[in-house]
Amino acid sequence: MDKKLPGIFANKIEKGVDNNANVYYSASNERIENLPNDNKDNNKKIDSSLNVNQKINKIFSSTKYVYKADVRIQLKNEQVDCRIIGKNATHLITMDNKLIPISDIIDINFL
Repeated sequence: MDKKLPGIFANKIEKGVDNNANVYYSASNERIENLPNDNKDNNKKIDSSLNVNQKINKIFSSTKYVYKADVRIQLKNEQVDCRIIGKNATHLITMDNKLIPISDIIDINFL
Protein backbone atom coordinates (compact mmCIF):
# COMPACT_ATOMS: atom_id res chain seq x y z
CA MET A 1 0.00 0.00 0.00
CA ASP A 2 2.91 2.29 -0.35
CA LYS A 3 2.23 2.98 -4.00
CA LYS A 4 2.91 6.47 -5.24
CA LEU A 5 0.04 8.10 -7.13
CA PRO A 6 0.82 9.84 -10.42
CA GLY A 7 1.18 13.61 -10.35
CA ILE A 8 -1.59 15.90 -11.58
CA PHE A 9 -0.96 17.94 -14.71
CA ALA A 10 -1.98 21.62 -14.54
CA ASN A 11 -1.33 24.20 -17.24
CA LYS A 12 0.28 27.44 -16.25
CA ILE A 13 -1.93 30.50 -16.63
CA GLU A 14 0.21 33.09 -18.35
CA LYS A 15 -2.36 35.79 -19.07
CA GLY A 16 -4.56 37.69 -16.67
CA VAL A 17 -8.00 36.34 -15.92
CA ASP A 18 -10.82 38.87 -15.91
CA ASN A 19 -13.99 36.81 -15.88
CA ASN A 20 -17.12 38.98 -15.90
CA ALA A 21 -15.05 42.16 -16.03
CA ASN A 22 -16.56 43.22 -19.36
CA VAL A 23 -20.34 43.20 -19.64
CA TYR A 24 -22.37 44.11 -22.70
CA TYR A 25 -25.46 46.23 -22.02
CA SER A 26 -27.68 46.60 -25.08
CA ALA A 27 -30.20 49.19 -23.88
CA SER A 28 -29.15 52.78 -24.23
CA ASN A 29 -30.86 56.12 -23.85
CA GLU A 30 -30.72 56.77 -27.60
CA ARG A 31 -32.61 53.59 -28.40
CA ILE A 32 -35.34 54.29 -25.84
CA GLU A 33 -35.88 57.82 -27.14
CA ASN A 34 -36.34 56.58 -30.71
CA LEU A 35 -39.23 54.23 -29.88
CA PRO A 36 -42.62 55.39 -31.19
CA ASN A 37 -44.98 56.76 -28.56
CA ASP A 38 -48.10 55.17 -30.03
CA ASN A 39 -47.25 51.56 -29.08
CA LYS A 40 -50.54 51.12 -27.22
CA ASP A 41 -52.55 52.18 -30.26
CA ASN A 42 -50.65 49.75 -32.49
CA ASN A 43 -51.46 46.86 -30.17
CA LYS A 44 -55.08 47.87 -29.61
CA LYS A 45 -56.23 48.15 -33.21
CA ILE A 46 -55.70 45.47 -35.77
CA ASP A 47 -55.63 46.47 -39.41
CA SER A 48 -58.96 45.68 -41.07
CA SER A 49 -57.30 44.78 -44.38
CA LEU A 50 -55.77 41.62 -42.87
CA ASN A 51 -57.49 38.25 -43.15
CA VAL A 52 -58.58 36.33 -40.04
CA ASN A 53 -55.46 34.13 -39.81
CA GLN A 54 -53.20 37.15 -40.10
CA LYS A 55 -55.18 38.93 -37.37
CA ILE A 56 -54.90 35.91 -35.08
CA ASN A 57 -51.15 35.67 -35.70
CA LYS A 58 -50.82 39.40 -35.01
CA ILE A 59 -52.64 38.96 -31.67
CA PHE A 60 -50.35 36.12 -30.59
CA SER A 61 -47.20 37.99 -31.67
CA SER A 62 -48.31 41.23 -30.01
CA THR A 63 -46.45 42.67 -27.04
CA LYS A 64 -49.81 42.87 -25.26
CA TYR A 65 -50.22 39.06 -25.41
CA VAL A 66 -48.33 37.26 -22.65
CA TYR A 67 -50.42 34.18 -21.93
CA LYS A 68 -53.95 35.44 -22.55
CA ALA A 69 -55.63 38.11 -24.65
CA ASP A 70 -59.05 39.70 -24.21
CA VAL A 71 -60.67 39.72 -27.64
CA ARG A 72 -64.02 40.28 -29.32
CA ILE A 73 -64.73 37.60 -31.90
CA GLN A 74 -67.40 38.04 -34.55
CA LEU A 75 -68.63 34.58 -35.54
CA LYS A 76 -71.06 33.67 -38.31
CA ASN A 77 -74.03 33.68 -35.94
CA GLU A 78 -72.92 35.59 -32.80
CA GLN A 79 -70.41 37.93 -31.20
CA VAL A 80 -68.27 36.60 -28.34
CA ASP A 81 -66.07 38.45 -25.82
CA CYS A 82 -63.54 36.03 -24.37
CA ARG A 83 -59.94 35.44 -23.34
CA ILE A 84 -57.92 33.36 -25.73
CA ILE A 85 -54.88 31.51 -24.44
CA GLY A 86 -53.75 29.53 -27.45
CA LYS A 87 -54.52 28.06 -30.81
CA ASN A 88 -54.01 24.93 -32.82
CA ALA A 89 -54.40 24.37 -36.54
CA THR A 90 -58.19 24.63 -36.59
CA HIS A 91 -59.37 26.19 -33.30
CA LEU A 92 -58.72 29.01 -30.84
CA ILE A 93 -58.55 27.90 -27.20
CA THR A 94 -60.22 30.10 -24.60
CA MET A 95 -59.55 30.48 -20.90
CA ASP A 96 -62.70 28.43 -20.21
CA ASN A 97 -61.34 25.48 -22.26
CA LYS A 98 -63.78 26.12 -25.09
CA LEU A 99 -62.73 25.66 -28.68
CA ILE A 100 -63.73 28.25 -31.27
CA PRO A 101 -63.37 27.07 -34.88
CA ILE A 102 -61.20 29.46 -36.88
CA SER A 103 -63.31 28.72 -39.97
CA ASP A 104 -66.36 30.28 -38.22
CA ILE A 105 -64.58 33.54 -37.35
CA ILE A 106 -65.45 36.57 -39.47
CA ASP A 107 -63.52 39.20 -37.48
CA ILE A 108 -61.36 39.38 -34.32
CA ASN A 109 -60.06 42.39 -32.38
CA PHE A 110 -58.57 43.27 -29.00
CA LEU A 111 -61.03 44.57 -26.38
